[in-house]
Amino acid sequence: MAIKTKHKKGGYSATTAMEYVNPTKPIHSLSIELEPQQLFEDGKPTGEIIAYKATFIQEGLEPFQVKFEGKVKLPEFLSLVEFDNLQAVEVRYNVYFKADGIKEVK
Repeated sequence: MAIKTKHKKGGYSATTAMEYVNPTKPIHSLSIELEPQQLFEDGKPTGEIIAYKATFIQEGLEPFQVKFEGKVKLPEFLSLVEFDNLQAVEVRYNVYFKADGIKEVK
């Protein structure tokens, strides 16, 4: 699931992420398990896991997925979270997010 874009730009950036996800509002984790992302070659999955995704929500936004290059420990359902280096890229009128890590906020 992806959020619709506001502007068309290239490459992942923290600035683009802040245009969509408000850093002052709470973010809740919706996923209880990571969703593996496979490498595709010639339009077919290779079986090699290259990243993991999880879904989050913030007031005023549709649920959005964040990609992590390595496995991260997800907190319990609806826990408040913060991202380590959240970045976003706009592609074909959709926004895609990635982060280096995640931590639960008490």
